[in-house]
Amino acid sequence: MTMNHTTVAVIDDDAEICELLQTYLERHGFKVVLGEDGDALPTLIRDEDPDLLILDIMMPGEDGLSLCRDLRRHSSLPIIMLTASVDETDRILGLELGADDYLAKPFNPRELLARVKAILRRVKPLPAAATRIVRFGPWSLDRITRELIDDAGNRSHLSGADYQLLGVFLDHPEQVLSRERLFDLSRGRRAPPLDRSIDVHVCRLRQRLGEDAQHSQLIRTVRGAGYVLAAPVESVM
Repeated sequence: MTMNHTTVAVIDDDAEICELLQTYLERHGFKVVLGEDGDALPTLIRDEDPDLLILDIMMPGEDGLSLCRDLRRHSSLPIIMLTASVDETDRILGLELGADDYLAKPFNPRELLARVKAILRRVKPLPAAATRIVRFGPWSLDRITRELIDDAGNRSHLSGADYQLLGVFLDHPEQVLSRERLFDLSRGRRAPPLDRSIDVHVCRLRQRLGEDAQHSQLIRTVRGAGYVLAAPVESVM
């Protein structure tokens, strides 16, 4: 994936933000398509097939959180949420609904660019020679389609953030990983001080695996140390 063939969609009702992002990202080789509200999103996705979506949380009409939730029902398109709120509730809710990352307004365009590139690096297709399907416990993961497969062969799409976090666990099976290490490996940067968003991601991933925090057999909490994938990983094909 080269930047010249990478499309970023921006949905934000702030014309100045849209102009800033379009100018800055196009300067760095991206194609940028804009929409001022949620009504524009279906058309942008259908006509432009973007590689990543930058989505404002607070907009007139349907807000970014609702759009993120609806999109996650049928798409694993990477999403970066923008929020002007100082309350962490919106950010955590965005992650719970399937966003891959978030950034508070006002933001430095260079930081946004770095996050866009980091996410795109993490979701790029695997080389043809790489292992496609790996099995762990009662589940398998298709690394090409980013689908979780149960014992009955049923498939379900994972969001970018869920896929990346599960990939970290599968690359380090039966190893205790600290929250900081998980954040670093799955997000491509160091965790901010006191950031607990990785706990939100782990909780959501457990739910996708049919488990909860109290009875998780696959992703276990190691008190004071972090989390561990308590199952061997087997390459299937």
